[in-house]
Amino acid sequence: MSAGYDPFSTGVRRCFMFTVLAALVLVWPSLGWADGEGITDEQIENSPGQALEETLAAIEGQGLSLEEAIELALLEAAPVREARAGLEAAESTVIRERGSFDPELFLDIAHSDTDKPTASFFSGADVLKTEGTTAVGGVRVDLPTGTEIEASLSSIRGTTNSEFASLNPQYDSFTNLTIRHPLLAGSGAAAREGLTVSERLLEATRARYADAVYGVRGEVEALYWDLYAAERDLAVQILIRSRAASLLEEAQLRADVGLVGPGQVANARVFLAEQELAELDRQELLDAVSDSLASLIGRRPATGQTRFHPLDEPLSHVAIEPVEGLVARARDHNQLLLAARYEIEALKVRVEAAHMRARPTVNIFGTLGHYGLSGAGQDIVFGDTVVRNETSGNITDAWSQIGRWEYPSWSLGLQFLLPVGLRQDRGEYQRLQAEVDRASQQLLEAERMLEEEVRASHREIVNGTRRLQAAENGVEAALEQVRIGMIEFRNGRITAFELVRLGADMASAQQRYSDALVRTAKAAARLRQQTSGHYPQRSSSEVEHIDE
Repeated sequence: MSAGYDPFSTGVRRCFMFTVLAALVLVWPSLGWADGEGITDEQIENSPGQALEETLAAIEGQGLSLEEAIELALLEAAPVREARAGLEAAESTVIRERGSFDPELFLDIAHSDTDKPTASFFSGADVLKTEGTTAVGGVRVDLPTGTEIEASLSSIRGTTNSEFASLNPQYDSFTNLTIRHPLLAGSGAAAREGLTVSERLLEATRARYADAVYGVRGEVEALYWDLYAAERDLAVQILIRSRAASLLEEAQLRADVGLVGPGQVANARVFLAEQELAELDRQELLDAVSDSLASLIGRRPATGQTRFHPLDEPLSHVAIEPVEGLVARARDHNQLLLAARYEIEALKVRVEAAHMRARPTVNIFGTLGHYGLSGAGQDIVFGDTVVRNETSGNITDAWSQIGRWEYPSWSLGLQFLLPVGLRQDRGEYQRLQAEVDRASQQLLEAERMLEEEVRASHREIVNGTRRLQAAENGVEAALEQVRIGMIEFRNGRITAFELVRLGADMASAQQRYSDALVRTAKAAARLRQQTSGHYPQRSSSEVEHIDE
């Protein structure tokens, strides 16, 4: 027998240990860790999954479906509304440019009153007083070919105090048809440059609006699945924190009866503190994702709710298509690429117009007119001679002469203009050609980047199927570990701490499964955006129906 051996104290310790074990048998059931008759094999196998579902159901939030979120975003999202405003502006620009070829009616009326001193006997008065009213009306139009046409009718009523005026008042009328057509500069593409460019830019703006719609759809779907994952992560973290609290309580009980030392209690406290902090982080992340989604769809959760709750779940499997077909569809249908192509076409129109302007100006023009004259005749006195004028008429008589084509007139001419060097127009042509080359290279780079993104999204979907399967296997294995662990704990082969760790591993496996599920769904959303709705493959009518 050793010197330090005390039979009495040894017996006391044995009695104390027996008392502690009896107390633990009574306490463990209340902690949820008891072996015993109340736990069936089915409950042992299903309780982890049931706990996660119950925790998810307990998280507060306003229910929101994916389709409802997309519909709200298409109505309220700033990028879509901005793109829609740009589309309306482009449509108005086309209307304005088309209006430049609309006929224009004009009417000018002027009245003049002049007193003019004279020095000639033949002026008919010492101070010549004249009054005149001129009215000019007609129509002018610029054609898309560059031709300018103007037809006008002019009437003048004049009165004078001159003694030698044979008509007083006098009515003059004449018509004039003027046609001017450019043969070189100003013709062809240069004539309708503004309209053609605005039409091409309208198509580009329509494509950008469609891309904004697809972009918002993709962004909403990505945020929606982020919200789904963040909520599941929070539920998992709540479970881990709950297990950590149970572990601390058990460690404290064991420490109270002397089964474990204070170090075990301290470790349990550290573990619980870490999980409580992690739960706060998960909760803040969930609220932040919900706020981002609310900003995008333009609606906050209902009063009394702090966040949204996703009602839909991502599909476990998505369509896997050949990557080359997806790349081809993206090149053909991606709205950003289409917009860039339309903008290049608009630049090419400007290049062609600048090429036409960098030529000499050669215009052919012609006029055709008719004259009419009428008025109230008055006698003219030259000394003793009186010249009588029996004419009597008004403005209508002058117009009738025009109608009978009694006094026609016409002219035909050619105008030539050649700026020395043509440097201004030639420099603009070269600048625009360089802009076309630069835009073409930017388009090529965009096509390459899009192909890279499509291949990356396709790879993620292909690998996502295997990743999802691996995550499913991990969940099944984790559930089996928990089931076996609970049986071993019932038989006293493992400690409660090890059982909590198994539960945490199971929750982490479920978290990895939801991450894999969300990752695949987000990759599919990106592919739909990159192909502008042509993933999975569908007809153009189906895509148009979706856009509407």
